[in-house]
Amino acid sequence: MTQYQTLLYYCYSPIENAEQFATDHLEFCKSLGLVGRIIVADEGLNGTVSGTIEACRQYMDAIYADGRFNKTEFKIDNVEEPSFIKMHCRYKAEIVHSGLRDPKEIDPNRQTGVHLEPKDFLAMKDQEDVVVLDVRSNYEHSVGRFKNAVTLDIDNFREFPEKIKELEQYRGKKILTYCTGGIKCEKASALLLKEGFEDVYQLHGGIIKYGKEAGGEDFEGQCYVFDNRVTVDVNSVNPSVVSTCFNCGKQTTKMINCANPVCNEHFTQCDECGWEMDGCCSAACKESPNKREYDGTGYYVKIPQPVNVDKISKRKHKNFPPKVKV
Repeated sequence: MTQYQTLLYYCYSPIENAEQFATDHLEFCKSLGLVGRIIVADEGLNGTVSGTIEACRQYMDAIYADGRFNKTEFKIDNVEEPSFIKMHCRYKAEIVHSGLRDPKEIDPNRQTGVHLEPKDFLAMKDQEDVVVLDVRSNYEHSVGRFKNAVTLDIDNFREFPEKIKELEQYRGKKILTYCTGGIKCEKASALLLKEGFEDVYQLHGGIIKYGKEAGGEDFEGQCYVFDNRVTVDVNSVNPSVVSTCFNCGKQTTKMINCANPVCNEHFTQCDECGWEMDGCCSAACKESPNKREYDGTGYYVKIPQPVNVDKISKRKHKNFPPKVKV
């Protein structure tokens, strides 16, 4: 049986002529038979790629052989099949969108929060003078988050800078930030420091590394990932389920996209409601003439759709947890 791996990684390191690099890097990935999604910017790389064990080994060797990226840390998962359908490598202004008018206001290569290894994060997170801060979006922390973590009401990380003012009550405490793989924390912790927060830390390698090295202890639910798997288990110590079906309220960890491509809402839905609703979030979406065929997975190859200006985000649904106050 052919075995596959999925690699999650990022590296903040200046890339000269990054747009051309993205074009060349795409061809290199295709030559290895990899599939995945990579963002290239002047400031570095952010990617998840998947393929055979040998192809993944060759890819990691090539990244490390390039002196610009030798500090890259790969989070490696063994998977039964590739975690993507196609290979994309795109040039963008930032490898994670910060929402700043001038992204150069912060530089993770110069200043970020103190990096905590998983065992150190585990030892610190429950101390009285500590606040654990989830810097991810609503749909991510709705399906899984650290016990007693402070969560922010944001639909995209670019909204984070505007939310910092809501954290004023935590000045004087140690702020421990976390995200999926660590990349958002590099900028989130830098922004917190820029705004005058003094004791700022970040979970090195994110939830994924924490699951591998600390057993995922006290991470409630599952971790959202940006590939076909959608969510993965990380807690082997005291696992639990915290998310509920958008339609019936029954506990479930299954997250899908609405089968109506004009809506495409990302939400949790149990299998029973999935088949009953044809993978749609509402009766209106179920009646849409553009509805995609639901196969039980709720995962679709993205096809560009016209902007639905009347859509009101359902991410404010009661399924999302109240913000924890410490």
